[in-house]
Amino acid sequence: MNFTAVYQPVEEGGYVAWLEEMPGVQTQGETLDETKANLQDAHQLAIRYLREKSKEQFNSEAVREPFESITM
Repeated sequence: MNFTAVYQPVEEGGYVAWLEEMPGVQTQGETLDETKANLQDAHQLAIRYLREKSKEQFNSEAVREPFESITM
């Protein structure tokens, strides 16, 4: 699955950024390159957090397997 990154310049300088498909994955940076790197980090942290929370919530009998999303 591909995500849509949005990079918005701000008046104070730099950029804010977010992923349209993942509300809450947001960041900022002084340059566009820095903002892109920060968004990668924010996305990875969000995925790691969601995986950990899922493991805490569901018992060891839950079936886990890789899943690839197919966009239409």
